[in-house]
Amino acid sequence: MNHNEPSKYRFSEAPIWELQRAYYEEQGIRAWQSEEVPQYITSNPMIATAYAEIIFGFLQDRARLGLTSAPVTIVELGAGSGRLACQVLKELCELKDYAGLPLPPFRYVMTDLAIRNISYWQQHESLVPYVEQGILDFAQFDAVSGTDLHLTQSGERIGPAELEQPLLIIANYFFDSIPQELLYVDEGRIFECDVSLHVPDEATKQTPSDVLETIIPEYHYRRAAEYEQESYPYHSLIELYMDKLEDSHVLLPVVGLACLERLGQLSRAGFCLLTADKGDHRLESWEFAEPPKLIHHGSFSLEANYHAIQYVCEHKGALTLFTTHQYNNLNVGCILMLQEPINYAHTRLAYRRFVDRFGPDDFFSLKAWFEEQTSVMELPQLHAFWRLSGYDAQLFLHSTERIEELLPTCSEQAMKDICHGMHTMWKSYYPMEEKPDLALACGRLLVQMDLFEDALVFFERLRYVDDADSHILYTMALCYYEVGKEAAARNYAYRATALEPDHEGALALLDLL
Repeated sequence: MNHNEPSKYRFSEAPIWELQRAYYEEQGIRAWQSEEVPQYITSNPMIATAYAEIIFGFLQDRARLGLTSAPVTIVELGAGSGRLACQVLKELCELKDYAGLPLPPFRYVMTDLAIRNISYWQQHESLVPYVEQGILDFAQFDAVSGTDLHLTQSGERIGPAELEQPLLIIANYFFDSIPQELLYVDEGRIFECDVSLHVPDEATKQTPSDVLETIIPEYHYRRAAEYEQESYPYHSLIELYMDKLEDSHVLLPVVGLACLERLGQLSRAGFCLLTADKGDHRLESWEFAEPPKLIHHGSFSLEANYHAIQYVCEHKGALTLFTTHQYNNLNVGCILMLQEPINYAHTRLAYRRFVDRFGPDDFFSLKAWFEEQTSVMELPQLHAFWRLSGYDAQLFLHSTERIEELLPTCSEQAMKDICHGMHTMWKSYYPMEEKPDLALACGRLLVQMDLFEDALVFFERLRYVDDADSHILYTMALCYYEVGKEAAARNYAYRATALEPDHEGALALLDLL
């Protein structure tokens, strides 16, 4: 260990936050492609559907008020890989088209700090169609100091009070990853927790991720009576903590609250926040809380203090919606900072149906059980859960081995249903060069069902068909043969034998041709 006495910092000003920024700016989209940074729980079809339904309800509420001319701007903070945005847009567009109701137009703005992520989104095949429709734009935004939004595609600048409609904000895994204050409450007094960071000597020359992984924080307590003064902006919240908490460490999301305040100023009509994170909105969850541990995953994250966010927003007149039951993995909330928020019945009902009654957190808990039971499930159960998930690609890939085992006893209609599910799944799939290749998994399964024409649809989507091995090339040749495209069949059979001259299947097929 480094034997020099380490410096002490306010928790919100510690070097860990600069390392956090450096990690995301250095890695760009690779942070998600490598699966270092978790994204599934906040970027799957289930949560995308829940958000789309709530947004659709919000649009209905605005229409009921007769406000359908100006567009509703949806801003996603820290949009990361872009997968959530793509899935929300797909579902929202389908809802709007299916309903055929007079609704205000909308535009979705994906934001991030890292310019490299924005460049990736601008070129992504799944996002380009929404850009071309004029309903998707991008902006760089710094949660710590950002004010205006400068849209990259339209060139528009959104400044204070320029939006007629309320701003709709999406913030997933956001509040847990930006600077927070750390306080200690005991015997009716507030202490600030400063931090010193112990880093092995050899780690100082490594990447931000490596340094973050080796850091050992040490906390130091100092009396902080300034938080107890009536002039402190969140004085009533601090008073509550002094009255109700003992021997408790509390993360105070001052930066997050200030960010919401600045974003709220962009609209003359307030904002609606959709947010999901690990962190509780119940005061009792902070009782006797230990010092926070840095949860490392390439970057790092902490708990989000949804109690503080809920409390501050409610004291400004907001209506806040959180589940009536304890969350397990992901707390999903909706905050309506609007004039007479109780009147937003469609929004509230959508939250009730798609989050509180059974929502993304419930699904994630059930998915963990499903993955343990997959090997003993029958096809109707597998198919039902896949449909419940919104034809989730990860769920499908986990189930393919079991589906293959069940195919010999599978009915023709069941095979058609699985085939239909694959095509539906692909419509909302957001490719990120992950392994295994979803198109290949679909193609192989369809071949086993003798659905050769459908299999070719997926084989032709393979990312690296020019680098395919002899078995894949032969399988494609077989599909082309079965659908009567003999020239293509001959071409792929020859390519298979070029890689493996003694490939029996390819040689036999060439004899037939």
